[in-house]
Amino acid sequence: MQDYQKKFVQFAIDYGVLKFGDFTLKSGRQSPYFFNAGLFNDGNAMKQIGEFYAQALKASNIKFDTLFGPAYKGIPLVTAMAIALQADYKENIPYCFNRKEKKNHGEGGSLVGAQLKGNVVIVDDVITAGTAIRESMDIINNSDAQLGGVLIALDRMEKGKGELSAIQEIEQAYGTKVINIINLNHLISYLDEHDPSNAKKVHSYQQQYGI
Repeated sequence: MQDYQKKFVQFAIDYGVLKFGDFTLKSGRQSPYFFNAGLFNDGNAMKQIGEFYAQALKASNIKFDTLFGPAYKGIPLVTAMAIALQADYKENIPYCFNRKEKKNHGEGGSLVGAQLKGNVVIVDDVITAGTAIRESMDIINNSDAQLGGVLIALDRMEKGKGELSAIQEIEQAYGTKVINIINLNHLISYLDEHDPSNAKKVHSYQQQYGI
């Protein structure tokens, strides 16, 4: 576990983005933890989240030319990340995001920002069902670009309806790699050291639903 990953877990806890308790997920499962990236909602949080995403992307060694943020949560994330890449790595990377509804006046279209080209990295918070990624792939396939990878904040590493996780299904369907700032193993490792009580609950959940 890298130092930036440890810092990210604490950062998410401090902002209330990562919470522990008893949460009912969309799947109906009862989870001992919940992650809500929408609570990264001030200037300091966005500065730091951009830096964490940039660190994870650079650590992955994925080749990338353009960044894409799916509406809606991906939009501030990809913006913050582009700023961090310039500030911390002196890499001026173009980025783009989509509108949920196509615009028929002005410049028109469904995309805002740079033209999609080269290797595109999709930037989002989490992957639950993979819907946003599939919609993003339709956009990328209709442009002069190809998928370079997907970057998310947290990989819950749990089964979907079958034995694979939504992330594994995305990786298989598109022949790509989904990278993360942290995954469930990183979270458990952090909790083992800092919060053994919640570590035990999360580990139990992993044994039941983990991939």
